[in-house]
Amino acid sequence: MISFFLYKFILAAVLFGITLFIAAYSTYAERKVAAFLQDRVGPDRAGPFGIFQPLADGLKFIMKEEFIPVVSNKLLFVLGPCIAMMTALMAGVIIPWGNSLIIGGQEYSLQIADLNIGILYVFGVVSIGVYGIMIGGWASNNKFSLLGAIRASAQMISYEIAMGLAIIALIIMTGTLSLHEITTQQAGGIGSHWNFWNIVYQPLGFLIFIVCAFAECNRTPFDLPECETELVGGYHTEYSSMKLGFYLFAEYINMFISSAVISTLYFGGYNFPFMNDLGLGHNVISILGTVALFAKVTFFIFFFMWIRWTIPRFRYDQLMNLGWKILIPLSIVNIFITGVVIILFKR
Repeated sequence: MISFFLYKFILAAVLFGITLFIAAYSTYAERKVAAFLQDRVGPDRAGPFGIFQPLADGLKFIMKEEFIPVVSNKLLFVLGPCIAMMTALMAGVIIPWGNSLIIGGQEYSLQIADLNIGILYVFGVVSIGVYGIMIGGWASNNKFSLLGAIRASAQMISYEIAMGLAIIALIIMTGTLSLHEITTQQAGGIGSHWNFWNIVYQPLGFLIFIVCAFAECNRTPFDLPECETELVGGYHTEYSSMKLGFYLFAEYINMFISSAVISTLYFGGYNFPFMNDLGLGHNVISILGTVALFAKVTFFIFFFMWIRWTIPRFRYDQLMNLGWKILIPLSIVNIFITGVVIILFKR
């Protein structure tokens, strides 16, 4: 029998490895998606079909010369990308990646930490992540970096409000902050006693949440903090070597975690239609559920990439107007509608 702490350590190590692997190969997938949409080939030199391109990129980051500006605050300059990377990795521990496995008569959950305030934990970690960008931009002592950092902080604060209000409607409906409980309530999905996924009950909340997720991840059309046409490279203009790699990796990890959170909150998590009618063993259903969750995550990662290479970025005033004048009022309306429907139908 595996001890509780050893199992959690193994699960955390596996999640850490999977997260880094997906983040690394998301860079490869993004280049291939961009090439497909632009009628190009994409990476094709490093290995068959360019499959080893992420390894070549990682080696390049490690081997590049370390550069720290003389006029920078050296401690904070190094601390910024570390905070960005650390907070990106922390958010995945409360996501239920599967139901559970029964090994030797003992049940093991595929969730590292089942917090009863899981959603608050996600928002707390995401809120800390902006400090990595802000500190890195300020410590660089570069006006373009500072402007990018200010943009990032204002953008995240603005869109976190709308995202939080969208989640409030979901919490009112489900009655819990636990991601495990929210996933369990969606068990079976379509075809199981009318127990639909939350996307059916919260389509407006989902739309608001995914728009805010794009802004939180600094993805196009909300990539104003690193807008090359105006700010050279934004908050990481002065960064090189693996510190720059940490910032870029953190963005892809945030995209992966955001896709997992969206899948968990609105698309049933590890649940899939008719899963309880297959007549298979508990472990087999759990493994299939994990595969289903990663399939949903893969789709949303592709959606992030598709949007990036399809839609141009907003102007900054358009970005702020969308957050404050459209998304926040819509979120409040969504909360009101959810409350009225629950009162009327007692769901």
